[in-house]
Amino acid sequence: MDEGELAARLSALGVGPGGFLLVHASLRAVGPVAGGGAAVLRALRTALGPDGTLVVPAFTAHNSDSSAAYRQRVRGLSEAQAAKVRAAMEPYDPLAMPSSGVGVLAELVRTAPGALRSAHPQASFAALGPRAAEVVRGHRPDCHFGEDSPPARLYERGARILMLGTGFDTCTAFHLAEYRVPEPPRRTYRCVVRDGAGGGHWWAYEDVVLDDGDFRALGADLERSGVVPVRTGRVGEAGCRVLGLATAVDFARDWLVRNRPAPVPACALRA
Repeated sequence: MDEGELAARLSALGVGPGGFLLVHASLRAVGPVAGGGAAVLRALRTALGPDGTLVVPAFTAHNSDSSAAYRQRVRGLSEAQAAKVRAAMEPYDPLAMPSSGVGVLAELVRTAPGALRSAHPQASFAALGPRAAEVVRGHRPDCHFGEDSPPARLYERGARILMLGTGFDTCTAFHLAEYRVPEPPRRTYRCVVRDGAGGGHWWAYEDVVLDDGDFRALGADLERSGVVPVRTGRVGEAGCRVLGLATAVDFARDWLVRNRPAPVPACALRA
């Protein structure tokens, strides 16, 4: 498949010109493309046109000792070995720190000329296009995916979601719904951030508990319901979906209220 055919298939799938598009992509699932990942990025920008803004997750769980990635990394290590791993973690730098666990396309967007990246030290997003700043600015460092984050800005602006060879388990917009349920549970997170002198220090903050373990089931119910229009098709070898972000988040919030256990009141925990 070449770049032109890829852009045509994206357009047929519903990636039209203008607006905002949040992309989760597996280039491996797409299969061979002449020009590789760079051609996929160009095809996306062609389909979006000059007025469209492309957004991707650019997460950095590798600078945290409270992340699942860290727990996996130190599994089986001695206490001394784990301490060495922790001591080697670098502070978050939005200009230089690579993303991790979000695919090749995310890194291509993050490093593209003109791309902007949000300030969150673990859950940043990168955006490319004329309205990129609207998406990434104001990302509060103690708010992964809530009201002071890029997903909320995308919700307000009528963004679409493209899952390019990925499933609903990767749909980060569903995390915004976790913030919008009544009294969401909270926990402590820790990561390395840059200090004023250019070095790093550990920082702990409290935020909503994030759990994507049921997102696949949530997405399956969303598709079955017909409440949220989902356009499906194939781009290369990859099954793909395009849907509206705001309607997906609204559906997810109601689904989470119905399907997740209610949080235990603090007074019950003290009893």
